[in-house]
Amino acid sequence: MLKYRKTIISLAVLPVVFFAQSTLPAQISRKKLEGGNLNQKVKKFDLSPADDAFLEDLEKRSFSYFWENSDPKTGLTLDRAKTDGSGLPVNHPSYNIASIAATGFALTSLCVAADRKWVTTTDAKTRAKNTLDFFANHAFQKNGWFYHWLDKSTGERRWNSEISSIDTALLLGGVLTVKQCFADDVKIVQLATQIYERVDFVWMLNDDAFLLSHGWRPETGFIPYRWADYSENSILYLLAIGSLTKPIGWRSWYKWKRQWVNYAGYHYLSAKAPIFIHQYSQAWFDFRNKRERMNGFKVDYFQNSVKATHAHKVCNLSLNSRFPGYSENMWGISAMDSAAGYVVWDCPPPAAEIDGTIAPYVAAASMMFAPEISLPALKEMKSRFGTQIYGRYGFADAFNPNTNWVDSEVIGIDVGIQLLGIENMRSGKIWQWFMQNPETKLALIRAKIK
Repeated sequence: MLKYRKTIISLAVLPVVFFAQSTLPAQISRKKLEGGNLNQKVKKFDLSPADDAFLEDLEKRSFSYFWENSDPKTGLTLDRAKTDGSGLPVNHPSYNIASIAATGFALTSLCVAADRKWVTTTDAKTRAKNTLDFFANHAFQKNGWFYHWLDKSTGERRWNSEISSIDTALLLGGVLTVKQCFADDVKIVQLATQIYERVDFVWMLNDDAFLLSHGWRPETGFIPYRWADYSENSILYLLAIGSLTKPIGWRSWYKWKRQWVNYAGYHYLSAKAPIFIHQYSQAWFDFRNKRERMNGFKVDYFQNSVKATHAHKVCNLSLNSRFPGYSENMWGISAMDSAAGYVVWDCPPPAAEIDGTIAPYVAAASMMFAPEISLPALKEMKSRFGTQIYGRYGFADAFNPNTNWVDSEVIGIDVGIQLLGIENMRSGKIWQWFMQNPETKLALIRAKIK
C-alpha cells in the first residue's frame, strides 16, 4: 500500500532567504476582511427532487464515515475503513491509523452535518472543540506543523511519518471552516486561531526564497523535495501567504512552474498527476469569477478545473476499446484503490498501468466543477451496480466494471473530497464559511487574485 499521497515532485531550490511581512498592510483593514456574504449564489444547476434526494443520501452516508471513524476525544479520523462499517481487523496494516488530512475533512463535515441537521449543532460543536483542543494543546507539533499519520486514540506518530506541509494545510482547511461556521462559540474560535497562527510558514521554506518543502523528519531534517509545480498545493501556498503571524511573500505564488496541457481541444494548467490535484484546494478556496491579475499571469483556476474535468472524462473514454467498462457515464481515474493495491494514475495522459478501475469519488468531487457530466455518472454507477458498490459510507473507494472487482474499503480523504465537492455544488456553504476568514481573503488580495 502506498503510504503517501503526493504528486509530481521537483528538485528546484533557490538559495535565498525571504523575510515576509507579518502584519496586515496599512491599506487593508481587518474589518474589510471579516464577515462575508452567506447569500452568495452558487452557479445555477437545476436538480430534480429525486437527484437532490440522491445527493443528500450520498452526503449523509459520507458524513457517517467521519462521525463513526473519528475518535470522540482526539477527533482524529481513520485513514480508511471497511465499506460496511465493520472495522478493520487488528492485523490490517492501517488498523487504528489516522490521517490529519482526513481529520481536516472531518472537521468540515461537521459544519455540513449541523447545517443539514444530521446531528445537533451542540454535538457538532463538541466534536469540533475536542478535535481543535487536541491539535492546539496535545498533538506533537514542530513550529505549528503536524505529523501526517497518527494513532487514532493516542495521537502518537505512526508509520515513521513526516511532518507534512500539505497534510497540515488540509487539516487547516477544516480548522478554519469550523472557526467561521461556529463563530458564535468563543472556544472554537480561540482554539482554531491558536492552531493557525502558530504555524511558521517561513520555517517550511527551509532557506528557499519562495518554494515550500514537502515536510520534515526528526531523523533526517527537511525533505529535499519542494512544492514546485501546479498540484494540490494551492491551499498550502495561500494559507502561507495569508497568515497574519508568519507568512511567506506573495511572490511565492508565481514562482512554481506552470505546465500547460493540450488535450482533446482543452487547454489548461496542470501537471502529470491525478485529477485530485484540481479538487483538493478548491474544496475550500473559492476561485469562482476570479483570476490572477499579475503581469504575465491570468489563470482562472475555477474554469481551469472545469476544463481539466472535461478533459479527464474524454481521456477515460479514449480507453474504451481496451476497457469497455469506461463509457459516457462510467469514468473516474485518480489516486485510489485497485485490485493490485493503492495506485496513483493520471489521465490525461493515460497511465500505462490503468486496468479499467473506476473511483466514484472523482465524479462526486467534480460536482462543484461540472455537475452536468458528474451527476449522470454517479447516478448510473449506483443504478447499474447498486449495493455492490453503494453502502454504509456511500460508494466504495473503487470498482472495476470490466472484471467485477469491488473494493471492500473506503479511504477517508476520498470520502471527504466527495462530500465537499457535492456540498459546494448544492449550497456553496463550505466556500462561504472558509472564505469568511480574514486570512483567506487576505491571501487572495496579496496573491493578486480577484
